Amino acid sequence: MKGTRERKREHLEICLHESVEMERQTGFEHYRFLHEALPEIAPEDVDLRTAFLGHQLAMPFIIASMTGGAERGLRINRHLAAAANKLGIPMAVGSQRAALRHPEARESFAIVREEARDVPVYANLGATQLNRGCGLPELRQVVGMVDADGLFLHLNPLQEAIQEGGNTDYRNLAERIGDVIGALDRPVLVKEVGAGISPRTARLLADQGVAAIDVSGAGGTSWSRIEALRSEDPQRRALGLGFAEWGIPTAQSLVLCRAELPGMPLIASGGIRDGIVAAKALALGADLVGLALPLLAAADDSSEAVQEVLLRFARELRLAMFLVGARDLKELRWGQHLVAELP
Repeated sequence: MKGTRERKREHLEICLHESVEMERQTGFEHYRFLHEALPEIAPEDVDLRTAFLGHQLAMPFIIASMTGGAERGLRINRHLAAAANKLGIPMAVGSQRAALRHPEARESFAIVREEARDVPVYANLGATQLNRGCGLPELRQVVGMVDADGLFLHLNPLQEAIQEGGNTDYRNLAERIGDVIGALDRPVLVKEVGAGISPRTARLLADQGVAAIDVSGAGGTSWSRIEALRSEDPQRRALGLGFAEWGIPTAQSLVLCRAELPGMPLIASGGIRDGIVAAKALALGADLVGLALPLLAAADDSSEAVQEVLLRFARELRLAMFLVGARDLKELRWGQHLVAELP
């Protein structure tokens, strides 16, 4: 069985060089904005600033968890973190499991706080590690490694089921998450990795006291496909490809979770590839929009390249808000700006 660091390196290579996106769409294509020919504002009136878990942000974006632990991951994380700091948005690191086992991998995570000195940084660990002996000492290690403002616990049952030697013990995990929330002195957030969060799961997490949820729905990167491409076992590869389109589309997951939990901070990620779709997610109830794959190739290049991608998203979001007459994100979210065009 390959080690964690080698697996992370393979994940990066596949995401950079292979087709890893789902063929199915995110669900946002079923919504259209109502264009206002008389918006009664000017573009410079549009304010993208927002607050999230007590932090003031320049834009409603978060750099979602991607990598770390691999040598190439250090460069990518440095560029992502520098861009986040420059533009005033938060960043979440990739899974830090490798760094718990291999101290030499910690630099690829620690670099994030070195570069992102003035914005929120979120640590990250697989939730199933709580069923494999990972306790408060280990969680405090991953939080301390990046001087984190909070901790993401990620849920990825499909990926783990396809991955050779994956961690599929999800028994009593909600209760264990609740125990962590009660003992850790930082906010605990929970996310999927591309298959979506159902209302039932959202309610389970809310009842345990999570600070925020990233729905991370279907329509973007397929981790089942990635694990299939990694596998040398024909049966495992076939299984991964068979489930490559599995999951709740991002828009549907967002709408269902917002209806279930009206007051819960929600992040929408999964297949959001431009600022217009980001605007739809915010209008449907997201507090932030998470971006990962659209930034990866740029992050392999430079911080400036990452900034340009993020600024393109911001320009598109600002223009969409101007064209519907929304001065700020509150007006975008609570205005009647979207029309559903369901089949």
